[in-house]
Amino acid sequence: MMNKICVVTGATSGIGLETAKSLALKGAFVIVVGRNKKKCSATVKQIRQLTEASLVDYVCADLSDLKQVYHLAKILKEKYDRIDVLVNNAGAYFKSQRYESVDGYEMTFALNYLSPFLLTSLLIDLLKESDQGRIINVSSDAHYKGTIQLDDLQSKQEYNGFNAYAQSKLALVLFTYELARRLKGTNITVNALHPGLVATNFGKNNGWLRFYIRRLVMRNEINASEGSTTSIYLATSPDVANITGSYFKDEKEVKSSEDSYDQKLATQLWEVGEMLTNIPS
Repeated sequence: MMNKICVVTGATSGIGLETAKSLALKGAFVIVVGRNKKKCSATVKQIRQLTEASLVDYVCADLSDLKQVYHLAKILKEKYDRIDVLVNNAGAYFKSQRYESVDGYEMTFALNYLSPFLLTSLLIDLLKESDQGRIINVSSDAHYKGTIQLDDLQSKQEYNGFNAYAQSKLALVLFTYELARRLKGTNITVNALHPGLVATNFGKNNGWLRFYIRRLVMRNEINASEGSTTSIYLATSPDVANITGSYFKDEKEVKSSEDSYDQKLATQLWEVGEMLTNIPS
């Protein structure tokens, strides 16, 4: 990974932080993306202490705000001539209440799907400048329970936190496969993964519910370092250099949900993504 330029979103805690640290320790130049400037700065300081080198930088952006996603891409294009690895790790789960982003979109869908859809689309040209660009989308096995409600992607009719989360993660897998098809014949691979049930700050906004759920599943939880292994594997391993359009779990290629292979649905969802993010088709 020497001299590779890697962008990791949601990199100030949990899986994202462990992914960023590991990539830097392997010699990559890592760009940390987070929404809190103090946390970004602290993360950079922590990684520099570990690596004893200046192989890390940060850009602040609230990825639920599409204007900030555009601005993030603009900064990256101005500062770097290529990107070798993009890890779309940022995400959230809003269990008990429906929130809207500044753009007026349901927050789960905005952050977990529209944000990586837009950021990836804006950075494709930089990834093409790499000898072998890699896009890694951190999804979840929750996608197996997901259903794409094209007539109500914003969950306005009825909000259920888990359903919204599962839908967003299924959308991310559909995006992964559709992007892989569209990038066929290029030097870029794109894959999705399930990190495992990780004991991090993810979902801490859900208060008592998080505490209750964690008590139920504590025996199956893994730590953030363990949860980052598949992301790191997809970002670094020569074994997957030519694999694209796949879903991984525990560093192994596995079958995703039946709905995730629906190419018509993927195309429809792509068109919705372009419309909602104002990307020229």
